[in-house]
Amino acid sequence: MLENQSKELSENGEEGEITRQLCANGLCMKTTEVEAKLDEGNLQEAESSLREGLSLNSEEARALLGRLEYQRGNVEGALRLFEGIDLQAAIQRLQVSAPPPEKPVTKKNRPRDPPQQSAAQHAASLVLEAIYLKAKSLQKLGRTTEAAQECKSVLDSVEKIFQQGISEAQVDTRLQETVSHAVELLPALWKESGDYEEAISAYRRALLSQWNLDNDSCARVQKDFAVFLLHSGVEASPPSLGSQVEGSYIPRNNLEEAILLLMILVKKYNLGKAKWDPSVMEHLTFGLSLCSQTSVLAKQLEEVMPGVFTRVERWNNLALCYSAAGQASAAVNLLRKSLHKHEQPDDLVALLLAAKLCSEEPCLAAEGAGYAERAVNNAQGMDEHLKGVGLRMLGICLGKQAKVPTSDFERSRLQSESLKALDGAIAFEHNNPDLIFELGVQYAEQRNLKAASRHAKEFIDATGGSVLKGWRFLALVLSAQQRFSEAEVVTDAALDETAKWDQGPLLRLKAKLKISQSNPTEAVETYRYLLALVQAQRKSFGPLRTISQMEEDKVNEFEVWHGLAYLYSSLSHWNDVEVCLKKAGELKQYSASMLHTEGRMWEGRKEFTPALAAFLDGLLLDNDSVPCKVAVGALLCERGKDHQPTLPVARSLLSDALRIDPTNRKAWYYLGMVHKHDGRIADATDCFQAASMLEESDPIESFSTIL
Repeated sequence: MLENQSKELSENGEEGEITRQLCANGLCMKTTEVEAKLDEGNLQEAESSLREGLSLNSEEARALLGRLEYQRGNVEGALRLFEGIDLQAAIQRLQVSAPPPEKPVTKKNRPRDPPQQSAAQHAASLVLEAIYLKAKSLQKLGRTTEAAQECKSVLDSVEKIFQQGISEAQVDTRLQETVSHAVELLPALWKESGDYEEAISAYRRALLSQWNLDNDSCARVQKDFAVFLLHSGVEASPPSLGSQVEGSYIPRNNLEEAILLLMILVKKYNLGKAKWDPSVMEHLTFGLSLCSQTSVLAKQLEEVMPGVFTRVERWNNLALCYSAAGQASAAVNLLRKSLHKHEQPDDLVALLLAAKLCSEEPCLAAEGAGYAERAVNNAQGMDEHLKGVGLRMLGICLGKQAKVPTSDFERSRLQSESLKALDGAIAFEHNNPDLIFELGVQYAEQRNLKAASRHAKEFIDATGGSVLKGWRFLALVLSAQQRFSEAEVVTDAALDETAKWDQGPLLRLKAKLKISQSNPTEAVETYRYLLALVQAQRKSFGPLRTISQMEEDKVNEFEVWHGLAYLYSSLSHWNDVEVCLKKAGELKQYSASMLHTEGRMWEGRKEFTPALAAFLDGLLLDNDSVPCKVAVGALLCERGKDHQPTLPVARSLLSDALRIDPTNRKAWYYLGMVHKHDGRIADATDCFQAASMLEESDPIESFSTIL
């Protein structure tokens, strides 16, 4: 029987000399004899020596000689030997020796191969291996297209021999190894030659045909194909109809196919069917992040077997996934566990992420400030460059914390510390546009409009005017400076630089600027254009739109109808207000801002009871709705002229509104009216003075709307 070349070791006395041998058909001969003839260039003598010494035919001898030359590093010599091998003859011999099984083969009913059949199969498998090595030789010589063709011929031959696929009982170990290596090599060769369509076909052929690959080989092919789909930039055509099973999921693009392959791989790892490869989870993270499916990634991380990741690493990764999926509360809870004093309390990345998540909620801002301070203290040595990020998070958290203080003194202190932290961050990241923008907003909210204007212009210069919020911010600052015509010029310039679907916020801003300049007709025309955009946007999705599609609309239809209703309410067109509110209510049934506008409508119609009911309903929906608190306080203040008992309630509501938004001029004005009706003239004077000062720096929209 022909056996694969072996390096049999035998100790010769004291010298311990190692003898390498070639074995076949139960015979052995030293490789030194054959190698000597090869070194002399006597190929025919070397071949004749093998044929006589091991009872081989010409093809088998050339295959062994070629493999010996390849292993010695003589690639060109090996290629010359491989060129003379007849592949078709090997196929015919193997077809005779490997008939397709009539029934599934198990360990119990595995047939015993007769000696003649086994010898023929080993001989043919040696020839197939020679063709595979020929492909490897061509690859090393840079002839990758020829190498791919030779490698493909090996797989074509195997498919021709085993028409129903390879079963474990039909082939010997050497042939299976050759097939496995050829299956993995072929796509790589097509990629090297630049034929990516053939590479994709080779990958799919490797995964869909029955090659009897072991789990690790199959996992490597799946991973390589997924990586190719993710990073090659080549758009793969869908799998052929012949390979699709009825009712199965068919990927629509590269990304979906790659994610599907990687998820199958992760499942294999979890079941222990393949060795864990950490890069697979990295590629899956990249793929799912591209399509904003981090909640799916979180599920995959949760299913990974214990021991693969440390628990802190798992918590941090899950926190990242949940934060990207909009589940900030779950992410913060995981980070609290990760940063516990008994885990890794000084993990800089986890501290910064926790501070960022806490900065998004005023109620968590104090906790976030604590995380940010720890991050700043730990940003030393090689991590010192992250101190700027820590100071930035500290400034944002302190700014948010200033919106829920217990006293005016505390608010002032927090605002001062916020600006100090952001200024400190600028020293580390002076070219960071986002940091410039956030510092500008902090100045604007504290009514330092000159500094805010400077930072808005710096942000626009730093981003080249490509970021919409920079133009909006500058327009709001100009409107707060009562420079409405200049704000409109800025808005028009931004509209010229902005795509049609992104113009919604700018057009609403422009409409409010028109109202401020006493041009209501032009404001209505602007909203009509917005409604036309809404109609065009709706048609782009068709009649059946999902909730997620509605939420992702660039031009929010609810905001357009609600803004138009508010515009008509300022013009006292109450019937038009009612129509617009009805349209808005069909899109969002419960909204504090919509109920506030409805209350204004009833108030304008002199129907105070339904007006008060609408304002109170708005407070029930959002207890922190400043417009509703001010509106209820104003109504009670008017009634307080005749009914003194309502004044304390009005004062309480207006004071609470000022606690949330200390720059609300209407709240200051009506609080002054309450003090006036209550006989506290000095307090009323202070409130009226505050309202007058704020009116001179009041933007047409709150600065917080652009964050």
